[in-house]
Parts: sequence; C-alpha cells; structure tokens
Amino acid sequence: MRLTAHGLILLAKLLSGASVRWVDCQPDTCQRVYFANHTSHLDALVLWSSLPKNVRALTRPVAAKDYWERGWVRRHIASTFNALLIDRRNIKVHRSPVEMMIQEIGDVHSLIVFPEGGRAVGEEMGEFKSGLYYLSKKRPDLELVPVFIDNLNRVLPRGEFIPVPLLSCITFGSPIWLESGEPKTEFLSRARDAVRKLKEL
Repeated sequence: MRLTAHGLILLAKLLSGASVRWVDCQPDTCQRVYFANHTSHLDALVLWSSLPKNVRALTRPVAAKDYWERGWVRRHIASTFNALLIDRRNIKVHRSPVEMMIQEIGDVHSLIVFPEGGRAVGEEMGEFKSGLYYLSKKRPDLELVPVFIDNLNRVLPRGEFIPVPLLSCITFGSPIWLESGEPKTEFLSRARDAVRKLKEL
C-alpha cells in the first residue's frame, strides 16, 4: 500500500514519539531555513512532520540522493515529503547544491538542512560545512532557525534498518541571520552554537 503524506506523518510521529518545543520562535509561513543536528536518517522526515500543516506544505527537506533513491520505498517516501535530493557524489560547478536550493525554493518555499553533512557518530555535533554560509550570503533575507533533535539516533541507530519506537524531542530556537561582513568561520561557529545551546534548555 502506497503511503500518503498523512500516513507518513502519522508513522513518523508514532516511531519518534516526538514532542515539539518552540523557544523564542513561532511557526510561520515566511521563508526560512531550518538547520539542525544530524544523527539519523529519520531526522528530515521527523522534523518535517513536526511542523504545523500550513508550514509543512511550504517546507522541503534537503536530503542525500544516494540514500533516498535506493529502492522504490525510499524513493516514494522522499517524493511524498517533497524532499530536495542532492547528489553528494557528483557535484557540478555550474549547478552547486546551494544554487540548486536557491532555484528550488524561489520566493515561496522553506528548507530543512543539516549543516554537518553526514550523520554525527557520537553525542557531539560535527563542524558545520560551508553550505549554510553561502546559502545565507546569497539569500540574506531568509530566516535561519536553529533546531535541536534529541534521541532520534536511538530510534534508528547507524547501520540499522528497522526503527525502534522511543520518545524524542525537537526544539526550535530563535532565528539568526548572517551579519554584514561576518566571516564564514565565525558565522558557522555561531550557527553551530545556536543549535547546541538548545540541547541545554
């Protein structure tokens, strides 16, 4: 039986048991980039499912093409939650991931991104890669909303295929923007800290 978006949302909530907190931030249909820590292949689906319906309809998770196009089930799931699939292995200079994201969102859609790139192995977040910086530089009007996802690495541990239902928590924090003239290293460090601080709340 083919999953509908509604069925996918119910399944994601059932598996993750995710509680959602908005801290100094409220759901909004304005264009945003939700940037989060990355510990599980379920991260994009569960974060997207946690958004209110009207916000979710305008939000596209950015995900790895090599993972989500492996098999018809994954392809169907990715299509259902309108994922923007990025080819990490065959990046073209004239069509970089950042350019692709900007083109795909236009002046309507928001994005969900994971600046670490791959999934973190331990409890500590990896360093943020430069994509978030260049995206912000090209579209300084976008609100950048930090998100901390807690416990999803235990719902679907690395190397496992079958999820284990557990309680998790998703915390949305106060938006940030790239400051005028802010160096890339300082911005990425500040963005990473904005996510990490949500863990302590």
